Amino acid sequence: MRTPSLPLVLASFTLSLASASGCAPAPRAALPPPASVAAPPPASAAAPPAEGPAASPGAGLDPELTSYTYPYPVRYFEVESQRQKLRMAYMDVQPEKPNGRAVLLLHGKNFSGVYWEPTIRALTERGFRVIAPDQIGFGKSTKPAAYQFSFHGLAETTRALLDSLGVQRAAVVGHSMGGMLAARFALMFAERTERLILVNPIGLEDWKTVVPYRTVDAWYKQELEATRDSIREYQRKSYYDGAWKPEYERLIEIQAGWTEHPEYPRVAWCSALTYDMVFTQPVVYELPRLRTPTLLVIGLRDRTALGKAWAPKEAADALGDYTTLGKKAAQAIPGARLVELPGVGHMPQIEAFERYRDALVKFLEQAP
Repeated sequence: MRTPSLPLVLASFTLSLASASGCAPAPRAALPPPASVAAPPPASAAAPPAEGPAASPGAGLDPELTSYTYPYPVRYFEVESQRQKLRMAYMDVQPEKPNGRAVLLLHGKNFSGVYWEPTIRALTERGFRVIAPDQIGFGKSTKPAAYQFSFHGLAETTRALLDSLGVQRAAVVGHSMGGMLAARFALMFAERTERLILVNPIGLEDWKTVVPYRTVDAWYKQELEATRDSIREYQRKSYYDGAWKPEYERLIEIQAGWTEHPEYPRVAWCSALTYDMVFTQPVVYELPRLRTPTLLVIGLRDRTALGKAWAPKEAADALGDYTTLGKKAAQAIPGARLVELPGVGHMPQIEAFERYRDALVKFLEQAP
């Protein structure tokens, strides 16, 4: 695999969401996890791994992506949490002509900070300092074997990262699961959140009220079955309405590379733990409590909903309707602005980058 060039419409995709859930490639027959990998040991959180060219196809990518090159220099924030030392990878990109403002980019469950490259470029060209972390359990960050994932915890670690960088206030952009985290961050640290931008956030409805609970063990078994082909097929159907372009192949490099590495169970285990977090910790009921100026960018073709396939049919048919969900969220958040993108799915920053960028920049640059 060549070192990614990361053109504007490309991104690297990280973790799988099963078609059974409306969020990941459908597994084949679920295999029970081997006892030796059910709770794999976390990687050392000591020295940062050396950067290098991306691994060749078939070699696989290790859990912390030590052979995969990001578009900007990667640094590591060391944090002690839950009786263990962890490393949070991040990109901190400075503009040539600073405008004195910072933007924090929060990735989704299927992603890492690397897929923000087009957004980083667009924002730094306009003078913004941009900070794009990989959350714990994602991208180049530590994959802990035993960790109580929560949006509160991830928000607290992200706040500590900003403290270490001397950033007191930032506009916060969250996509997909990152939208849930961004909303939680704004609720916990309103004084630190200058503006809030939610790009096709998940969690605009509470799936657990209509979808039967699925255990972490069940998620783990499902994740172990992901393949390069199933990942590609999921993206083709779920994100691009059945279409596939050759350049989209870049979007599955990280995710597929992980599945081809002997240590993939460590990634699969973290993915299972974070599925449980997403399913059981909705923020939708607290949207009316937000007091930060908020923009919603919603691709109307999106139908993402966790657990849709095993919900009762009538409930499943109503889940993930972003045409309705976007409007409801905009009504719930005081003073929120809504930008709807017809014909666009869960990935506005890929399918409709210019429209997404223009909405983002306009909202960031207009007077308070």
